[in-house]
Amino acid sequence: MPAMSPPNQTETIAILSHGAAYGVPETPVEKRETHISIVFLVGERAFKLKRAVTFSYLDFSTIELRRRSCEAELRLGRTMAPSLYRAVHAVTRATNGVLALDGAGETVDWLIEMRRFDEAALFDRMAIGDRLTPALVRDLADEIAAFHATAPPTPCWGTPDAVHAVIADIVANLKRAGVFPASEVATFADRLEVEFATHRSTIERRNRDGRVRRCHGDLHLRNICLLDGKPTLFDPIEFNDAIASIDVFYDLAFLLMDLIHRDRRDLAAQVFNRYLDVTGDAGGLGLVPLHLGMRAAVRAHVTAAGGANDPALNYFRLAQALMHPVPSRLIAIGGVSGAGKTTLAQAIAPQVGRAPGARVLRSDVIRKRLHGVAPERRLPTSAYDASTNIRVYHMLGREAATAIGDGQAVIADAAFLRADERAAIAAIANNAGVPFVGLWLDAPEAVLAQRLSTRRGDASDADVAVLRFQLGLDLGLIDWRRIDAASDGTGAAYAALAAIG
Repeated sequence: MPAMSPPNQTETIAILSHGAAYGVPETPVEKRETHISIVFLVGERAFKLKRAVTFSYLDFSTIELRRRSCEAELRLGRTMAPSLYRAVHAVTRATNGVLALDGAGETVDWLIEMRRFDEAALFDRMAIGDRLTPALVRDLADEIAAFHATAPPTPCWGTPDAVHAVIADIVANLKRAGVFPASEVATFADRLEVEFATHRSTIERRNRDGRVRRCHGDLHLRNICLLDGKPTLFDPIEFNDAIASIDVFYDLAFLLMDLIHRDRRDLAAQVFNRYLDVTGDAGGLGLVPLHLGMRAAVRAHVTAAGGANDPALNYFRLAQALMHPVPSRLIAIGGVSGAGKTTLAQAIAPQVGRAPGARVLRSDVIRKRLHGVAPERRLPTSAYDASTNIRVYHMLGREAATAIGDGQAVIADAAFLRADERAAIAAIANNAGVPFVGLWLDAPEAVLAQRLSTRRGDASDADVAVLRFQLGLDLGLIDWRRIDAASDGTGAAYAALAAIG
């Protein structure tokens, strides 16, 4: 509930609810309302009015504060969606008392004008309709990574003390809601404290390293749309810099939690891995359970405050599950080019380890990162010489060890054609004291060649000539579990999961 009674905006809302206010009297106006805003949809345009409300985390109580908020949203929104955010308009009152947009007289309120888009293009709707394809999810992860890369660092926020204050606020709100069992809230609070204490130094280091930035702050599926064929972020937190000045992983965690909540852990795993692939930011994976649990707990108490007790309990159960310890492990998937290693890795990753799934470390992606290019950009033959191969496998092993040390399960996706490469990846698991399973994919040459000839837009540069070279090598003794990968990926995934146990 608002902390104070808002000034009366009834007249403004009434005027804006008719097309005449926008110069199109015959055009119907639709409204979309939230607890902090009203959006008026008029033809190809949308106008957002900030409600004159005050909460503990925002203050829209005066005309001046609403003006500042509108201008801040326009500025931030244009960094994410320049074609979506258009202008800020004044609602004015003439001397005869008539309200108008950008008219003469006293300003009584402010609006943001946006381009209207089909609501079916919202990602929460697309998730329900099963229209979020792997390609769209990949592009979404790339869009988030690019936004985070340009977002300004904000080291004054995101400190360990600031994060701990957020945790305390979450626990207080869970208790205050009166919906969640007190004993379970107490246990959950203890778990949050343990995770925070364990990773306090990581929180401090990431802040020092510039990973705390002025982020979106409210990055869930309903604040993402498909605009001009491109995933587009919009409606960022503009009213409170402290809420949005967070670790980039915590920003991403809202989206991951939302996907998991919608039973789309497969998409969450894809976003998670693609984001890490393109950013190379793997120095905070130990924070993943804390971030996911905090996000789900926030949704729990916010949903409870809205009176939806059953959905609130579902979010709280999810928060508890996301914070439950899950042992890490290392799985290696080997085989010649075209065997389906990446397809299998992506298929089983959501079901391996803690949420959102295993970290998939792919040698092809690591090679591209070493050369400073996007995963899908082709490299010259010189990038595949013996010395580069050694560097790639060394980096793969180092990143696997780091992720395992942070509690994340790992799937290593590489050819592993040499016996020493296979021994080295197994040794990483042994040194870390986690279970290891090596999987080797087999398929007839004709099947392998056909796959390579039709492959497009992939991180692998291998072609049929590379395949024939690989098939001519002496691979030595392969003591990994062999899996028939000649048919569709479903059978291979079932066999792999059975081997993993």
